[in-house]
Amino acid sequence: MRILGITIPDEKRIEIALTAIYGIGRSRAHTILTEAGVDFGTKAKELKPEEENKIRSAIEQGGFKIEGDLKREVGGNIKRLKDIKAYRGIRHIRRLPVRGQRTKTNARTLKGVKKTMGSGRKKAEKT
Repeated sequence: MRILGITIPDEKRIEIALTAIYGIGRSRAHTILTEAGVDFGTKAKELKPEEENKIRSAIEQGGFKIEGDLKREVGGNIKRLKDIKAYRGIRHIRRLPVRGQRTKTNARTLKGVKKTMGSGRKKAEKT
């Protein structure tokens, strides 16, 4: 099943499978499924074509920003912070945590893998 160009995983329950779409989490998935009248526990591959169409129309008529529009908006917000040289924008520019996390330790997600020195001794050759 595909919705808005995104392939929905077949083996997962539909409430979880919908979260594969950027901008739809569990709460919004529940809202969509309630509006479409589909049971939360149904597997994605077990959906009837009518139910799929109801889900598609519920997503389109819900007025949610999802996928490309939402990514564009988030990217624009970050670009604005960088352009006005706000503190958060500078943290984004330097690839450091933005929300007040410590950086002495941790912060590996943004900073990358740390290269450490060895003991300084060369390994003895085997003879």
